[in-house]
Amino acid sequence: MKPRALALAATAVLAATALPAQAASAEGEHLEGHLASGAAYMMDMPARWNGTVLLFSHGYNPQGSPNPAQNAPSSAARSRLLDQGYALVGSSYATTGWAVADAVPDQLATLDLFTQRFGAARQTLAWGKSYGGFVTSTIAERHPDRIDGSLSMCGLVQGGIANWNSTLDPVFALKTLLAPDSGLRLTGFADQAEAKSAASALTGKLTAAQQTPQGRARIALAAALHNIPGHNDPSQPKPGPADWAGQQKNQYAAVAGLLQTAAFSWRQEAESRAGGNPSWNTGVDYAAMLRHSSVYKEVTELYKEAGLTLRDDLAALNRAPRTSADPRAVAWMRHTSAFTGRLTDPQLNIHTTGDGLIPVQAESAYRRAATAGGSAGLLRQAYVDGPGHCTFTTGESLAAVHALERRLATGRWDTAPDALNSAAKTEDPAAEARYTDYRPTAYPRPYDLAHRDDGPGRRGQAAR
Repeated sequence: MKPRALALAATAVLAATALPAQAASAEGEHLEGHLASGAAYMMDMPARWNGTVLLFSHGYNPQGSPNPAQNAPSSAARSRLLDQGYALVGSSYATTGWAVADAVPDQLATLDLFTQRFGAARQTLAWGKSYGGFVTSTIAERHPDRIDGSLSMCGLVQGGIANWNSTLDPVFALKTLLAPDSGLRLTGFADQAEAKSAASALTGKLTAAQQTPQGRARIALAAALHNIPGHNDPSQPKPGPADWAGQQKNQYAAVAGLLQTAAFSWRQEAESRAGGNPSWNTGVDYAAMLRHSSVYKEVTELYKEAGLTLRDDLAALNRAPRTSADPRAVAWMRHTSAFTGRLTDPQLNIHTTGDGLIPVQAESAYRRAATAGGSAGLLRQAYVDGPGHCTFTTGESLAAVHALERRLATGRWDTAPDALNSAAKTEDPAAEARYTDYRPTAYPRPYDLAHRDDGPGRRGQAAR
């Protein structure tokens, strides 16, 4: 077991008080309470603890939404892991939105309370999904003494600056091609009302454009800049490889969702924390970015069908006025939300190939950072062949947990699809196991602290 910062547990006892056990019996023990920060926490101790504690970081909760504590990705996963003897802990984070500055200390304080109540764990694994995968990787890089390994599931592992840059690109394309004279603001919102008003206005343009072949081609171009796949939700029909119309229809739904969430409302909340706009597209070559998109072929075919010249629209994007970042906001994001790529302990990342919210190319961005940071040997990435964001089965999630454990026990990775699928079927025999050989294309605009040449104004980032 690693040396633990056990002195912090004494501090945590002063900072937060656990409620009496909600359930204590042969079935185990369940605790809930609140940290001094106001974050709720939840702990489940099985009747027969195997010595491992799993620290779960939950996904993004928008500003003003319910924010309960979570210690597992689903009730099914919780039940299965408790049956296997794992202790499960997690917090709500003190605030909603882009809450990394609250999430990391709240998660560590929850670990401190667990240690004070139950004693030191033999092994501590951090895991999380979506935004929680970002929190998990932040803990792994910045607090490696607190954990032994980590698992990021469909995580935002491109980091904050890369995420907000790549969120800017599709809305910049939509405004330029669908509403060039609208004066719509894409960043720097005064408040949520202004952000939502801009989202509504651009959504109106999007809806109208979807009614024409020319508009659909341009929406596909915007989706391609974000690498939104043509099958990105399990409820969508799966288009054929050359069903360009079917793919575009599915992308349209994802783009519409992006406008109502991350591109405007969520951005404004993040900007309010950062003290300004942390995004830029100065110096970006959108023609180069499109050529490296995973859905480039679809865009070219739809432009032909619409009778448009793709070259002309790309030239319009490259001529359009650009957005510059606020240096103070970039500095805040660098300090709180950018990765170094330097791991001390093994990390496994899993991602669905059809993710439209955090496209699978995010894994390329973290691979790039880990390689530059000298941690490539500690990182493994595995892919589930399926549409949607975080649409893993219980078996697929638990198979990844056990693969990480085996790496810690043996010093060797075994993350081949066959091995993961076999483990997934053991955990969840009724569900399909879908791990597959896959390698994502490059992330369009990576940004990490291991590369000194990342920054505003740099051209050709999509080609790396």
